[in-house]
Amino acid sequence: MYRKDLITSEIERLAQVLARIMGLKVELKLKEAELLFEETLLSGFGLTKSLLLAIDNEPFSTWLKQADLAPEKLNTLTDFLFSELDFEGNPILSQLYAQKLNLIYQFLVDRHQIVHLINMGRQKYIQQYI
Repeated sequence: MYRKDLITSEIERLAQVLARIMGLKVELKLKEAELLFEETLLSGFGLTKSLLLAIDNEPFSTWLKQADLAPEKLNTLTDFLFSELDFEGNPILSQLYAQKLNLIYQFLVDRHQIVHLINMGRQKYIQQYI
């Protein structure tokens, strides 16, 4: 029970950070949004942006298995990554993020037997571009 409450609290905090990042983008404070995104990746998920930008997906797959994040937290990570997709404005970065997103979606299915309808829709969207 305590672990679930702790995870729920952390997910709520991360959702607030994501909303703040989106607000900064709307205000065209892109550099500030990017810095907050990178800080949150590291502090909230233990993930570096360089790992997300790696062309080889194997290091990310290894991180995913070793990080042992709760499924709820992984789903929040997908929200963060999906919010960064911009296939028209930044296709290379978006493709790298999309590849990592697909790995997380597959990991959620394989390891935790979790399938979200939202994630399925996102996967179909991503497949159009990669």
